[in-house]
Amino acid sequence: MEFPVHAPELTCPAGGLPALKAAVDNGADCVYVGFRDETNARAFNGLNFDAATLREGIAYAHRHRRKVLVALNTFPPAAKWAQWTRAVDLAAELGVDAVICADLALIGYAARTHPELRLHLSVQASATNYEAINFYHDHFGIRRAVLPRVLSVAQVEHTIARTPVEIEVFGYGSLCVMVEGRCTLSAYATGESPNCQGVCSPAKAVRWEQLPNGMRTRLNGFMIDEFGADERPGYPTLCKGRFEVQGETYYALEEPASLNTLELLPELVRIGVRAIKIEGRQRSPAYVAQVTRVWREAIDRCVAAPSAYVPAPAALAELNRLSEGQTQTLGAYSRPWR
Repeated sequence: MEFPVHAPELTCPAGGLPALKAAVDNGADCVYVGFRDETNARAFNGLNFDAATLREGIAYAHRHRRKVLVALNTFPPAAKWAQWTRAVDLAAELGVDAVICADLALIGYAARTHPELRLHLSVQASATNYEAINFYHDHFGIRRAVLPRVLSVAQVEHTIARTPVEIEVFGYGSLCVMVEGRCTLSAYATGESPNCQGVCSPAKAVRWEQLPNGMRTRLNGFMIDEFGADERPGYPTLCKGRFEVQGETYYALEEPASLNTLELLPELVRIGVRAIKIEGRQRSPAYVAQVTRVWREAIDRCVAAPSAYVPAPAALAELNRLSEGQTQTLGAYSRPWR
């Protein structure tokens, strides 16, 4: 017997205008973006939007009846508070469909100054239970919350049943070993926090050293990894480096892998997840197009016939090729040992 379903929105990343258009063209319901500064957690050189390109992107998305969400998901230092409030004002002026915020004071500013602006709670706020989410709803009118990738499906269901706030979960993309919003590893190594400066492993601290038979990577002098000639070097982040521990060298904190929840889609739909988020604003337009297309087809098939849905082998293979380390996991969503 089929259960009543509400199709979750597919929320896809865009690090620039070509990626935004690729997401829209391949079936995204929402596209999330950031400005070209440290108000967003992907503040890499060459990424993100200025006012003119975002205005063009919003117009393109709205012509196709799609939504644009702006991530203002870092925590403003006191001396730079005005930079973050200007970003909220600009997002509202440009007509975005929502802003995604983490900082309590910034959420308060947005709610007071732009009461018509839809507010989403960022994963960086680390709200892992319904009491926290309801606090933001009751005090600031938060409409949607993005859950950190540390909850099981049962915990997500428990949360959804106890809050009026729409719940968005990550469905695919790179994982982080930390609860989002609470990482200090990069700040320890580089002196710049991804929670404030918007970059995990800032490019200016990254060094690539060519070896006779491979490559070595460093982050601000810390050796992160060493790759053989037959290995694909990964971007150096402390959590995904290989380190020597008691005479053994291995991924001591986290192995490179991508979250992929295609097989959990019927469960996510059944429990009432309102949006499925794809990670990857730092990825190419081609990557965004491929992943969006696969997930659009999967969601449509699942909503049409949930009990008959199984992931298409070709879709799994395509996502596996795009995965970090070409390895996929269900992460914390699946805990069969419990």
